[in-house]
Amino acid sequence: MPATFSEERIRKVIDFHGHSCPGLSIGIRAAELARLRWPDARDSDLVAVVETDMCGVDAIQHLLGCTYGKGNLIHRDYGKMAFSFYNRPAQEGFRALLRPEARGNTARMGELMGKVLKGVATAEEKKESEELRSNQQAYLISETLQNLFDVQELETPPPSPACILASLCCGKCGEMVMESRTRRFAGQTLCIPCFETMEQKR
Repeated sequence: MPATFSEERIRKVIDFHGHSCPGLSIGIRAAELARLRWPDARDSDLVAVVETDMCGVDAIQHLLGCTYGKGNLIHRDYGKMAFSFYNRPAQEGFRALLRPEARGNTARMGELMGKVLKGVATAEEKKESEELRSNQQAYLISETLQNLFDVQELETPPPSPACILASLCCGKCGEMVMESRTRRFAGQTLCIPCFETMEQKR
């Protein structure tokens, strides 16, 4: 089953991200899982917890409206191609993990991309890199979601909405900082950068 988002919608995702690539296609299909599960959910109802910082996260932001600013996009730096989606009003969620066989020949693509970025790839290697990426994108967009992802229902409740906390003045730099991001050191309330500087001087 090809992606259910329209070509126009996908084009807008590509414009938002800046280029088309396999990673963006993964995010498009992951977002599709959430939209098919909750077709009528408002952006503010959904929460995305992403375990990667790759290109696909931009697709999730654009297609689902889950953003850092709204507090419904949470990044956990685990380096996994996994995406959890929650519906707050429904109090339910699921985690989608990209299946290993859906990743394609990542070793060869990585090798070629490394050469391309360093400017040492031959014309043949550039062509091969483009063909591998193009074929992988076509596969990711056209393959069934069941073949792309392992989906697990989550028993944990959705993350709590962002709350407004007090701002405190850092005792060293004088800048205001959210209370939950302060540190105590030598009787002072410090922001994280100042705390780390003080810690290094001990």
